[in-house]
Amino acid sequence: MTKKKDTFQDKDEKELKKLLGEKREALRDFRFSMKGSRVRNTKEGSLFRKDIARILMVLGNNKKHASVTE
Repeated sequence: MTKKKDTFQDKDEKELKKLLGEKREALRDFRFSMKGSRVRNTKEGSLFRKDIARILMVLGNNKKHASVTE
C-alpha cells in the first residue's frame, strides 16, 4: 500500500497557514529532541523543512496570482 502524497495546491490560505504553523512547531520539537538523542528517524527533519518550503511556495504563488488578476 502506497502513502498518498500531500498536495498543498487544493487547500485555501487559512488551512495552509495553520498547517505551516503545525509543521514549524513539529520541526522545533524535532530539533529539541535531537539534542536529547531521542530521535530514531533523522530524515524527519528534512521532510519537515521540505514541507514548509512547499507550503511557502504555494502561499507565494497564490499571492502573486491574486495580484496579477486584480
